Amino acid sequence: MIESEFITWNAPDGENPARAASQRSYDAVGRKSKDEWLALFSEHAVLEDPVGPSFFDPEAKGHRGRDGIGAFWDLAIAPVKRFHFTIHDSFANGPHCANVATFSTELEDGTTADTQLVSVYRLDDDGRIEMMRAYWEVERTLASVRPPASTP
Repeated sequence: MIESEFITWNAPDGENPARAASQRSYDAVGRKSKDEWLALFSEHAVLEDPVGPSFFDPEAKGHRGRDGIGAFWDLAIAPVKRFHFTIHDSFANGPHCANVATFSTELEDGTTADTQLVSVYRLDDDGRIEMMRAYWEVERTLASVRPPASTP
């Protein structure tokens, strides 16, 4: 497990390259390091977050290649002020990993939300992420939205 203030790892942490890539991904997002995050992906990677149609991907085709994944960053990650990733369980075998998690976010205005999800990773032969799929329900995340705390 990498040391990161943005990750609470409550799951098995045996050596696995896909699991380690998922941890590096969470850490790079938490530090808002777009270039480092994009470098984790293969040139022809596909990212689906969430899997299926959403306001991030209305046609459910996924974000393809580093340019498409970079555009996803600008749309979905850049506007978030703070991330924290809590990993409840992790299953890894070979170049594959699936994590059961809660992604907590805070926006610039102080609004927070928690996304319950399963994130799935597959690495290519060079150890880069070639596929990342996040299974979560937009409605459940929207139901968790908390407005900013009021100040006295």
